[in-house]
Amino acid sequence: MEHLFIINPAAGKVDKTTEYSALIRTLCERKGLTYRIAHSQAPGDITRIAREAAQTGKELRIYACGGDGTLNEAVNGVAGYPNAAVTCYVAGSGNDFVKIFSQPDAFRSLERLLDAEEAEFDLIDCNGSYALNICCVGLDARVGNKMAEFKRLPGVSGSGAYILSTGVNLMKGISEHYVIEVNGERIDDRQTMICIANARWYGGGFHAVPDADPADGLLDVLIVKKLNLFQVAGVIGKYKEGRYKEVPHLVRHIRTDAIRVICDGETPLNLDGEIVPAKVADCRISPHKLRFFYPKGLTY
Repeated sequence: MEHLFIINPAAGKVDKTTEYSALIRTLCERKGLTYRIAHSQAPGDITRIAREAAQTGKELRIYACGGDGTLNEAVNGVAGYPNAAVTCYVAGSGNDFVKIFSQPDAFRSLERLLDAEEAEFDLIDCNGSYALNICCVGLDARVGNKMAEFKRLPGVSGSGAYILSTGVNLMKGISEHYVIEVNGERIDDRQTMICIANARWYGGGFHAVPDADPADGLLDVLIVKKLNLFQVAGVIGKYKEGRYKEVPHLVRHIRTDAIRVICDGETPLNLDGEIVPAKVADCRISPHKLRFFYPKGLTY
């Protein structure tokens, strides 16, 4: 088996390339493992590196060294290649997917990841791209899109960028018109946001669907209906904490294996933290499953 470490120097607040490379070499050589270290230089590199490795047909474990975006790129590289398994050696700011596990901080221990067990997880196929964790449309996706711009401003922290982006997007409008096709139903109305979840956490702290199971073959969809300015704080607060059942008249929960969201114009889609503009979000459970490995003894 080959162990491939793909380091994303842009993940997190500090480039950990040198630190990670030294630790990888020390531990892998001590254990006598066959390994290789690669580095991403631009968006898409991680997907390309992972796919090229998977295409060799070798039994492979890929360590996405970064955050949710790094993991997402690796997942898109190996989807459809059953010889390749993936994990996240976390270095990003959100690290939302690994929060489904009983000890998320264990993914910061390379030694524990080198002695791992595997699970087989579902993938969301959205317009031909894959997401392991989440796809969302609406206010939260728009906030995430603008956050990237505000983070580039001098002196603006992650929380500051979130506050600025939220304020700007609330002024632009809380809801938008969508046509949603799901389970034979057509919903034509204004909505605040639509969350299509394979797992439970996103956005750096939203525990939207606590009961979602990434291995059950179904998507958990939350549709947050049109809200007014006075409702936003209360409803979004409950939504963030996974308490959507307390406001069933404003948040609808649907379980399905496929959903189509049609937007009036091009709008940001959030796929595992990566922003992709589109007019349609055509999401379904992929026939491809993902081999995901994690430190022994953890549960999800």
